Amino acid sequence: MDLLANLSLFVRIVEKGGLAAAGRDFGYSPASVSERVSALEDHYGARLLNRTTRAISLTDEGRLLLDGARQLVGEASDLQSQIRHGVDHLSGLIRISATFDLGRNRLAPILDQFMEMHPAIRIDLVLSDGYVDIVAQGIDLAVRYGTLTDSSLMRRRLGPSYRLACASPEYLARYGTPETPADLANHNCLVMRFGNQLDQEWPFVIDGKRKMIPVRGNKSANDGSLIRQWVLGGYGIGMKAHWDIENDVREGRIIPVLTDFSPPESDLQIVYPAGSNQPKRVRCLIEVLSAAFTNGVMPQCPSNPQH
Repeated sequence: MDLLANLSLFVRIVEKGGLAAAGRDFGYSPASVSERVSALEDHYGARLLNRTTRAISLTDEGRLLLDGARQLVGEASDLQSQIRHGVDHLSGLIRISATFDLGRNRLAPILDQFMEMHPAIRIDLVLSDGYVDIVAQGIDLAVRYGTLTDSSLMRRRLGPSYRLACASPEYLARYGTPETPADLANHNCLVMRFGNQLDQEWPFVIDGKRKMIPVRGNKSANDGSLIRQWVLGGYGIGMKAHWDIENDVREGRIIPVLTDFSPPESDLQIVYPAGSNQPKRVRCLIEVLSAAFTNGVMPQCPSNPQH
């Protein structure tokens, strides 16, 4: 038995003063209305209505149920309205996961503009260079590098991504520029740590084949933005995604090295849980991020969509 639907029908019977009139509002036949009232009475173990061919009246138990039913039906309607508003309108919370560098330098400015256009949006930006289970942690979408390994997630490609060995002009002036990946053995390499694993083997293409070259140095961190700061500070050579250092390279603060040996590009992508019932705020932000990364523009999403 659909208890809430039957309670809603019960309230309407009282308001309309008859079973048939209430049934017409719900599209039920008189027999179906009578069955649903009987089901309610069986459920509560009490007679709720006194029925004659001309009129109905409430029993004491019916009066008690009417007050509670009106409250329950009203609360359910309010809850549905709140949920639908979040689905159809640009309001509410969006939880986003990204790496430190990408989140701070690329996503944060886009999200600031998005929130200016849609003030009812709230953002929770979760930054981590480690693995994040977006389903278990209630993340609406994540911006990630590399290949999507979880087949239960959906993806939206933002563009190519490739890693570059890089250093500051000051470091290269002092210690020289490596000519081949093997020369990294003579340089201080700034190493990322993922959990308990140090990224001490960097990928390069040598003689047409992908090879992992051992590296070492005196600084490691689990924060990619700190690695970038160390590179900028002249402490050594780092391996960074081009998205993270694009502005630094353009302005001469960081210089890519060993570019003839750079590994093949991978993808930068948005990943999000599968399902067709994403709130409009999430769908719109995916479109905004896609346009901002691929075209450098910020599209508008309507605050009050037409249905």
